[in-house]
Amino acid sequence: MSKYSKLEKSLSQSISYAEWQETAAQLDKLDGNDRWREDPKSEDYDHRLLASRVRLFRGLRRKRDFEQLVFRLREELHGNIGNMANPVLYQHARCGTKNLINDYLDEITSCLELFTESEVKAFPPILKRRFLKRAARSFGRSALLLSGGASLGLFHLGVIQELQAENVLPRVITGSSAGSIIAGIVATHTSEELKALLEPGYVEFEWSKMSGFVDILKGKGVLDAKQLLKSINHTIPDMTFLEAYKHTGRILNISVSPAESNQFPRLLNYLTSPNVLIRRAALASSAIPGIFPSVQLRAKNFTGKSVVYAPQNRWIDGSVHDDIPKERVNRLHNVNHYIVSQTNPYVVPFMSEEVKETGLLPFIQDVVLKAPLVQVEHFLEKIHQHFDIPGLSSVIKKAHALVSQNYSGDITVYPTRQLSRVGKILTNLTPDQAQEMMLEGRRATWPKIERIRNTTQISRVFDASLKKMSQTYRYVPR
Repeated sequence: MSKYSKLEKSLSQSISYAEWQETAAQLDKLDGNDRWREDPKSEDYDHRLLASRVRLFRGLRRKRDFEQLVFRLREELHGNIGNMANPVLYQHARCGTKNLINDYLDEITSCLELFTESEVKAFPPILKRRFLKRAARSFGRSALLLSGGASLGLFHLGVIQELQAENVLPRVITGSSAGSIIAGIVATHTSEELKALLEPGYVEFEWSKMSGFVDILKGKGVLDAKQLLKSINHTIPDMTFLEAYKHTGRILNISVSPAESNQFPRLLNYLTSPNVLIRRAALASSAIPGIFPSVQLRAKNFTGKSVVYAPQNRWIDGSVHDDIPKERVNRLHNVNHYIVSQTNPYVVPFMSEEVKETGLLPFIQDVVLKAPLVQVEHFLEKIHQHFDIPGLSSVIKKAHALVSQNYSGDITVYPTRQLSRVGKILTNLTPDQAQEMMLEGRRATWPKIERIRNTTQISRVFDASLKKMSQTYRYVPR
C-alpha cells in the first residue's frame, strides 16, 4: 500500500479532529494544495479587493486611527466581501481555504478587538456599544438548525460536540422533531455543563416504547408518549425558553406544526413564547403523526405553576411544516447564515454538496433523484388546490408541506446514505450504536470545521465584544 493510500485510510478512520486535521494536511501537501492556499490568486473570488482591504485595515489599526477605522468598517463590513464565502474556495483543499481569506478575517478581528478594549475619546462607551450593536446587526449572525430523524438525531450530538470543542457553536440553535430535543439539551446547559453532558455513556435516549393495545385503538399513537416525555425530562431541565436564555445566553428555537388544518406552524423561543416549558415544546415537536398523539403546550405562570398554554390548540411534529425554519429564524434573530445538521431519512438520500459537479453523470443523477420529487410536489399542490376530500385534505396538506420544503443550509452536515438505518429510526439504539451515530456526526463535521470557523468568525467577535462591554455597562440583548 502506498503512503498516499495509507494516509487516505488513516483519514477515514480518524477518531479526533486533531488526528483528522494532521492527516488532511499531509494529503494536501502531497496534492499541492498547500501551495494553492498560499497563492492568493483565484477566479473564484476578488483577491485584489481582499488584499487591498487587509492593507487598509492593518494600517488604520497600527496608527490607531479609530475614526477612520469605524468609518471603513461601517462602509465595507459584510459577510461575503469579494465573494470570499464562495463554497468553491473550500473544495480545493481538504482543510481550509486561501490564506488571504484568513488574513482578512484575522485583521478585521484584531480591529474590532482593539476598538472594544481601547479608550477612545471620540467614542465613549455608549457610542462604542451603539456602533458594535448596529454593525453586528448589519453583518448578521449564524444559526445551527437541527432536523428531525428520530433515533438518527443522535448524529446531531456528534456535530455539536465538535462545534463546541472548536468554539464555533452558534448562539442561535433551532430544532425540529428529534432535533428539538437535542437543541433543548444544548440550550439549557452552559458550555461547562455541556462538556460533562457530552461524555460517552451519559446521554440516555430510550424514548421508544409500544403503547398498549387499548391506547392504540383510542388513537393515542403507536408509541407511548409518556416514555418519550420521560426521556426528554431526563436530559432537559425544567426550564422555560426565557429561563434557558438567561441561564446560558443561547437562543433556542423549537418548531411545532398544528394538528388542526386551519392553524399555522409556530417557532417557539424566548421572544414569541418566553414562558412555554421547553420539555413540553420538545414533546410536541417530536409528536410524529400516527406514531404519537398531538400535544398541548404548557407554560409557567407568574407564580411558577405549570399551566396549559393556548388550550384551544394541539401540536405535532415540527418537521411536517418547517424542518429547517430559516425564514422565521432570520426574521426573529437577524440570522443570515445557516449551518444545518440533516438526518431525516427521506431527505439524506437526496442531499449533495453545495458545489454542484458538472457533466453528464451528475446531470443524470440529479434527474433520477430529484425530478420525481418535483413531480410529487406539483401533483400534491394541484390536489390541494382543486379538491376538498373529507378526511384526506389534512393529510394531503401535510404531505405537500413535507415535499416542498428546503432541507439544506449554507453549510449542511449529513450522514452517509446507509438506508439500512431506516429500520432503526423508531427504535432505541444500544449504547454502542448511539456512540457510533455520534462518532459519525463528528466525522461528518470535520471537513466543514474550517469553513464554519471562517464564516462565523466576525459574528463571534461581535458577540464577544458586546459581552465584554456588558460586564461593565448595562447589556441590551440584540
